[in-house]
Amino acid sequence: MAKTTAKAITEGKNFRRYKDGATEYPQWTDAIFQASWSHKCPTYVLRTPPCSGSCPSGHDIRGWLDIVRGMEKPAADQSWQQYAFARMTEANPFPSIMGRVCPAPCEQGCNRNMVEEHIGINSVEHFIGDWAIQNAAGFAAPAVETGKHVAVIGGGPAGLSAAYQLRKRGIAVTLFEANAELGGFMRYGIPGYRVPRDVLDSECKRIIDMGVTVKTDTRVGRDITIAQLEEQFDAVFWGVGTHKGRGLPVPGWEGTPNCVSGIAFLKAFNEGRLQAVTGRIIVVGGGDTSIDVASVARRLGHIKEVSAQDRIEHVIFGEAAHDVASAAKREGCETTLTSLFPVEKMMAAQREVDDAKREGIDIKGGVMPLEVLKGADGRAIGLKMCKCTMNGMVPEPQAGTEFIIEADLIVAAIGQKGDLEGLPELDNGNGFINADKTMRIPGRPKHFVGGDVVRPHLLTTAIGHGRIAAASIAEFLETGEISKRPKVDVHHWKLLNKLRETNLSPAEYDGQPTRGTSDAKFAVHNYEDRGANDIITHEDLFLGHFTHNPRRHRQEIHIGADEVIGNFTERLLPLDEKQAVDEAKRCMSCGLCFECDNCVVFCPQTAVSRVAKNERTTGRYVETDYSKCIGCHICADVCPTGFIQMGLGE
Repeated sequence: MAKTTAKAITEGKNFRRYKDGATEYPQWTDAIFQASWSHKCPTYVLRTPPCSGSCPSGHDIRGWLDIVRGMEKPAADQSWQQYAFARMTEANPFPSIMGRVCPAPCEQGCNRNMVEEHIGINSVEHFIGDWAIQNAAGFAAPAVETGKHVAVIGGGPAGLSAAYQLRKRGIAVTLFEANAELGGFMRYGIPGYRVPRDVLDSECKRIIDMGVTVKTDTRVGRDITIAQLEEQFDAVFWGVGTHKGRGLPVPGWEGTPNCVSGIAFLKAFNEGRLQAVTGRIIVVGGGDTSIDVASVARRLGHIKEVSAQDRIEHVIFGEAAHDVASAAKREGCETTLTSLFPVEKMMAAQREVDDAKREGIDIKGGVMPLEVLKGADGRAIGLKMCKCTMNGMVPEPQAGTEFIIEADLIVAAIGQKGDLEGLPELDNGNGFINADKTMRIPGRPKHFVGGDVVRPHLLTTAIGHGRIAAASIAEFLETGEISKRPKVDVHHWKLLNKLRETNLSPAEYDGQPTRGTSDAKFAVHNYEDRGANDIITHEDLFLGHFTHNPRRHRQEIHIGADEVIGNFTERLLPLDEKQAVDEAKRCMSCGLCFECDNCVVFCPQTAVSRVAKNERTTGRYVETDYSKCIGCHICADVCPTGFIQMGLGE
C-alpha cells in the first residue's frame, strides 16, 4: 500500500479564512464573534412542535400535555383535567373518539422518537376525553350572538367540527343530516368496539347543546334545494362525506348481487340490520376500512342461508334485515383480506393488522384481483387473482402466478366517493367537491366544504377542515373577505393569551419613541412568536438533557380466532390518571420553555435569571440582563427545547 503523505491529505482541502495582512472582516456575520464575547444575545423564540405540525385537526398538543404534566397551571377554581380538556377541544371537540381511533400522525412526527419512543399522545387524549364524559364536561354557549346563520350539511366529523367552531363564534347553525342519527362515518363506518356508541353520543351531544338546530332524515338535493339554502342562510358548509363505495375495476364485478362495497357492508352492520354473514368472504383493500369489514365479518360469524330473502346482499342494500334470533347459532366464517401492497406495507394501522391476524383473518399481501368468477345463477363464486408488484401506486401483475379464491361474498374496500345525487353543480366530475386552501368552493362565495368529499383521508383531517372552514366563514360574514391561511395552519399557543389569563397583560403603548424594549412595560422583551411559520426539529433541541424514560402503553384486549364470534367488547383500555400524567411528563415541550433552569445554572456571567415570581408565567420563566450578557451562546446550547435562539438585540 502506498504511503499517504501529509501533503496528499491536505492538498486542496485546507482552507485559510484570512490571508496574511488582512484587517477587515469580509462580512458583518464574521464580526459578531470577538474572542470571549459577541454582539449576539438570547432571544426567546416560540415555534410549533412537530406533533402539532403533523396533526390535521390542528391540536395544540404541546399545550395540553404541558397542562397534564403540571407545568402550565389552571386557575385556582379549575381542575387540571378540565383545563386540559378546554385546551384540547379548542381545535378538536372529539378527544375521546380520536384518542381511540386516530392513527396519530402526531406521534410519527414526535421529536421524542430521537431519544427512544414517541409520546403516547393518543393515550393521554383518550384519558382526558373519557374524564370529560364521566364528569359531564361541556361547551359553553356563546356569550354574544352575531345574528348570522349558517347551514351545515352533514353531521359527520367535518360538519360537527364546523358547527362547533361556528357556535363558539356566536354564529347560528342549522345542521342537516340525511341519516337518522349524527356521527357520519364515526357511526356508520366504524364498528362500535372501536368507537363505543355511548362515547360518540356524548361527544356529539355536547356540540348540539351549544344551540345547534338539527334536522335529521333530511337530504339536501331531495328535501331541500341549494337555492333554498342560499335564500335562507348567510353561508353553507358541505360536509357530506363519501358514502358511496368504489367497485373493483375488473370483469364480472358490475351488477353481480353478492359483490358489495365496504361502505355498504359497514353501514348495514352499524345500523343493526346485518347480524350474520354467509360462507366465505373476500375483502379487497388493505386500509383501515378493509380491516374493519373483515373483523366485523369474523365477529358476526357464519350461518347457513335458509331462503333467498336472507341473502346478505338483500340486507346490505336495505331490502331486508336479519332476525337476531336466527343468527343465534353461528360458526366461524372464512375471511380473506387481500392487499396490493405487501402485508408489512399495508395502509392500515399496524395495531389493526396485528389484531386481524390474531382473530383468524387470512391476509394476503402483494396480490391483485383479475376477475370475478360467477356461477350459473349469476352470483359470484370466487375471485381470480395474481401476485403483483407496485410501481408507485400502480400494480403490475406477475405472469404465471394466477390463482383463485372461492367466495360467497366479495367486498371492495378500495376507496369511496361522495353521494352527490341531486347536487350536480357541486360535483367536480369524480364524485368530490373542489375546495381552495380556505375551504371555500371555487366560484361559489357563500359555499364552503370539508372532509372526505374534498379528499378521503383521516377523521382528524375532516375535523381540521371544519375548523378552517368555520374560521373562513366567520371572516367572510364579518368582512366579506378571507385572509390567507398561515403556513403552519394549526391552533397555536399564544403568550399574550396566557399573560391575560394570569393578569400580566402588557401596558398600553403610549406612542412615544423608544430604543429597545428591555425596560418597556408595553412589550415582552426579546420574545418572538414564529409558530405560524416554523416547526422546530430535533436538530434544534439539546437531546442530551433527556434521559431514557419508557412509554406507558395502554392495555389492549387481544381476541383469539376461537373466541371472536359475538365478541364486540372494546379492545383498547385507557391509562389511569398516574399513567397519563407520567406519560405527559415525557413530552420535551419542543419550542417552548419548560422551566428546567439549565440556562440559569450554566450562564457564566449570571446574566440569566428567573423572572420575579409575581410576574412569572408559562413562556416567561427566565429573562436576560443584557448589560451582563457576553453572547457566549451557552444558554442556547443547553436549552433542551430550542426556545433560546441567539440574535442581535438590545
